[in-house]
Amino acid sequence: MISLEVKNLSVQYITDAGVALQAVEGLSFSLEQGRSLGLVGESGCGKTTVMLSLMRILPEAGRIVDGQMLFDGRDLLQISESEIQAVRWKDIAMVFQGAMNALNPVRTVESQIVEALQLHKIVNNKKDARQRAGELLELVGITASRGKQYPHQFSGGMRQRAVIAMALACNPRILIADEPTTALDVMIQAQIIELLEKLQRDLNLSLLIVTHDLGVVAEMCDDVLVMYGGTVAEHADSDTIFNDPQHPYTQRLLKAFPDIAEPGSELASISGNPPRLDDLPPGCRFEPRCHLSGRYPLCKSELPPLVEIAPGHLVACHLVKGISPLSIGERAEGEGNPS
Repeated sequence: MISLEVKNLSVQYITDAGVALQAVEGLSFSLEQGRSLGLVGESGCGKTTVMLSLMRILPEAGRIVDGQMLFDGRDLLQISESEIQAVRWKDIAMVFQGAMNALNPVRTVESQIVEALQLHKIVNNKKDARQRAGELLELVGITASRGKQYPHQFSGGMRQRAVIAMALACNPRILIADEPTTALDVMIQAQIIELLEKLQRDLNLSLLIVTHDLGVVAEMCDDVLVMYGGTVAEHADSDTIFNDPQHPYTQRLLKAFPDIAEPGSELASISGNPPRLDDLPPGCRFEPRCHLSGRYPLCKSELPPLVEIAPGHLVACHLVKGISPLSIGERAEGEGNPS
């Protein structure tokens, strides 16, 4: 069963001068109940804009100019503010990046969870809210009595767990996690990943993981959507993305990440930076940085369509049918044969 379906989402930011900057263009994906989708790409590729759009909490300059976001047959872009408030946290909840910033430093952790429970009328009175807050803390591996403490008395990993507990307060069906392991050491990262996986199984959650960390994606995600320049570069199940990547950007992302199966293997960087919103290239958004595009004029002039090259495997690249089926490590700089 599909929990959430996004169709042709386009988002702009309006500058003080009235110029519309295209942050996301024509984005489509679906999230099935109980499955996890990784939304990956470098900073500036549009991941956060997508996440904020789903909750309808874009900054004032943001505008959703096209598309649909279907949840239980309703388009979340067409319902009123009061209706979307009823959806937030009760149906779709979010774990924001930076747990310390997500918690009020002058209030106990328990009181912040209690407030969320009472605000959304999950419990009838404060006593029940405190009991439920303790249960939520226990659910994420924190002793209930620790809820009387303040955020600064928690370790980084405990703060992240507390934020997850708050997000689960209203029993949501979808949990969006924005860089859930950022700023945590390796051991704590592993614990948070294990926790999210356990919660997903036990609560039948749908997870949307927004991250640049391919290790997190490999560990947690059933499906992967690779974004670049506000558009979809590649979309497939996790095994396909990691074992048979077809978009040059996906290939380079993977090559830039250490492979534990090949310790000591050479890493490849991606030269340059993602495109600026006020200076998007006329053709493929990745073309200025692509190691395969030098001889192909079409890459410079036309934005490639998103094409299904195999069941469930979507790629937006003019060259995908002409690239020889070699592993990432075997592809030399500039290699590729146009079809």
